[in-house]
Amino acid sequence: MCGIVGYIGKQEKRALLIAGLKELEYRGYDSAGLATLEKKCPVLEIYKTDGKINALENLTQDFTSKGEGVGIAHTRWATHGKPSATNAHPHVYAGSAIVHNGIIENYATLKEKLQKKGHVFSSQTDSEIIAHLFEAQLQAQNLQSAPTKEQALQAFQKTIAQLEGAYAILLINTHFPTCIFYAKERSPLLIALAKQGIFFASAPSALSQASQMVRLEDGSIGVLDLHTPFKLEDLGTPSAVIQDSTQSDLEGFQTLMQKEIYEQYKVLTLLGRIKAQRVHLELPKGFLENLSCLSVVACGSSYHAGLVGKYLIEDLAQLKVQVELASEYRYAHFATQAKELLIAISQSGESADTLEALKLAKSLGLNTLAICNTQNSTMSALAHATLLTHAGLERSVASTKAVVSQILTLWLLALELGHKRLSKQALQEQIQALHASMQAIQDALELHPQIQILSAQILKQNPKGYFFMGRGVFYPLALEGALKLKELAYVHAQGYASAEMKHGPIALADCSLLSIALLPQNLLFSKNLSNVEELRARDGLIFAISPTPIDNATFQIQTKPYPHYMPEFFSMLVVLQLFALEMAQLKGLDVDKPRNLAKSVTVE
Repeated sequence: MCGIVGYIGKQEKRALLIAGLKELEYRGYDSAGLATLEKKCPVLEIYKTDGKINALENLTQDFTSKGEGVGIAHTRWATHGKPSATNAHPHVYAGSAIVHNGIIENYATLKEKLQKKGHVFSSQTDSEIIAHLFEAQLQAQNLQSAPTKEQALQAFQKTIAQLEGAYAILLINTHFPTCIFYAKERSPLLIALAKQGIFFASAPSALSQASQMVRLEDGSIGVLDLHTPFKLEDLGTPSAVIQDSTQSDLEGFQTLMQKEIYEQYKVLTLLGRIKAQRVHLELPKGFLENLSCLSVVACGSSYHAGLVGKYLIEDLAQLKVQVELASEYRYAHFATQAKELLIAISQSGESADTLEALKLAKSLGLNTLAICNTQNSTMSALAHATLLTHAGLERSVASTKAVVSQILTLWLLALELGHKRLSKQALQEQIQALHASMQAIQDALELHPQIQILSAQILKQNPKGYFFMGRGVFYPLALEGALKLKELAYVHAQGYASAEMKHGPIALADCSLLSIALLPQNLLFSKNLSNVEELRARDGLIFAISPTPIDNATFQIQTKPYPHYMPEFFSMLVVLQLFALEMAQLKGLDVDKPRNLAKSVTVE
């Protein structure tokens, strides 16, 4: 959930490091820092601050680091220890500085041992232990004064051998001002070689100076030196550094999130996956044949996409689907079946819980499919096959276009799985609904001014809680709508299957509770309306989203009518995105970087 950048070379390092961090800030923005070493004057220069990258940029505006040397930098999402300059990376001890992504699970035990030996720690983090361990290894071998690079690498290897958990680590030391030591285990770390020097990063977006990179394998430990030639092939299989074509500037929008909501209808295309009135997915021949069942693992919004996929696949393909939170899958010992396919869904392809679930599934002998937005991701490399969602780079932390693209991909997968049992007419209706859904996403944007006015009216009512209700595929849509409102507006919101309201939650219904009811024309309209009436009879506030006028609604957004429930689904999804956006902006909150959140969750 943090961002790492490293550089070995002769270029001015502060600018390169800051530029790299800016590309990774959506992965963590509680605090940031950088450290540099120059060969001509091998003294650690350390700058750290709490807050976002611009605070570090301001702090270092008068600092430059030119000539042969190294630099490491980090943007943090706090796990151990509060966000602060003290807890920010790099962490320094004696002549060493480190940056670290991941979690050191046994840090408390290691820290206690070192404290008994006289080590004094300056932060609350688990990461600081790494610098102390490395220096302790040098001291144990009487190497503090003049270790060779080989001796230092051995000390680094012994340091890493003591760590339990997940990590991507870069370490620099004053004895080696042209070297960076690195280690990788269950947290992404990339290396690229360019004319300007050697680059390290936790994601490809920070490698804009290079055209080729290597994604390190788990267990990788080493040291790279500006004066020791090497080839990328020595470290792994090189791949292209793909720079996303979606521009990161606001392009006239107020926020990145608004921009990404508005560009959904542009990026969500069928990508030639429908040919001759049939879905054709870019999967290995026979990959989807003779399946007994499917399991889906995901987290957050991707989990909600998986739930939508369950409804669609079971309906269209009559194939049993089990959707599990990835964090539960790894430890709950779920039963598996012969010819079961596991589908892992992740926007970044680096979500730690989902990756661990994927690894477990592979170890159990299951075929695996990744649905991902990032081609050069760990998930894509691990899975037997990958379906890319092609949503373009999503920088706003709360997912919009990425989750919509996941749902679209799962719908296409459902049609591919069900093509043998669906009649020609039924398949044609589904394809028409797909095209109508693309239009519905664009149509819903016309409702933005109404949503803005309605959001202000709702804020004046000051509800104590927000319930989102839906049936069928609109149930996971209710979950997603509640999550977006929580993430952005910092209010208590929950999603329910509509009929479940009377099985307990209705006890909370009064004039201070707002229920957002999803009422599509083409799916259980009368049943949903009955649930709304139950709440209204108890003086609950009702916010109806429907193409049909709802007489007893306190508020309503009237969507356009469509002949199929899936265009209604996508229309309402955009309405819920815009509602969360407006509720947050009216409160003066940062919708692109909500508090306590990060884009890519690389810790369990």
